[in-house]
Amino acid sequence: MKRAVFIDRDGTLAHEVGYINHISRFRLYSFAVDAVRLINRSGWLAVLVTNQSGVARGLFPESLLDQVHESLRVTLAAGDAHLDAIYYCPHHPTAGVPPYRRDCVCRKPRPGLLHQAASDLGVDLARSYMIGDRVIDLETAWNAGARGVLVKTGYGRGELEYQVPLAKRPPDLVAENLIEAVKLVCAKSGADESR
Repeated sequence: MKRAVFIDRDGTLAHEVGYINHISRFRLYSFAVDAVRLINRSGWLAVLVTNQSGVARGLFPESLLDQVHESLRVTLAAGDAHLDAIYYCPHHPTAGVPPYRRDCVCRKPRPGLLHQAASDLGVDLARSYMIGDRVIDLETAWNAGARGVLVKTGYGRGELEYQVPLAKRPPDLVAENLIEAVKLVCAKSGADESR
């Protein structure tokens, strides 16, 4: 079974700017490529998992997600990095029209996206981490049996101050940003594996 680092998109890998309703609004953090490359070189799977309810809300077509994610793949490849898979939830339980308006199992904090990745890629969720800027990212990890890392980019600082105290448990790790989170995960897992 493989270990994976699951990565939230907006606010973690890319700047949080609200709905990405045009390709020009998608901007990676300066450390994003280095962070994914570090995951790749550490022998972990790098898997993007993201809620994209803008599709259900009718703000942009699902084809725009394909365009954004292809741009992401090209940028990562130019930096000798890659994602092993991308999973997204285009649904919302109350907004939009079917087939996108539905109460699904893939919308974070439900663990459906992580379960799908585990099935598709042979991931051991108990040895994996989810990195994100929201408490729902942590809850997604915990609901799947993985560990959760909160980054202070995007919504992270506000979540740490106002939402983490209300959460069912504290983050497993807290980091300034994605690359620092990846370094912490690699260091912690190395220490855990040597026990």
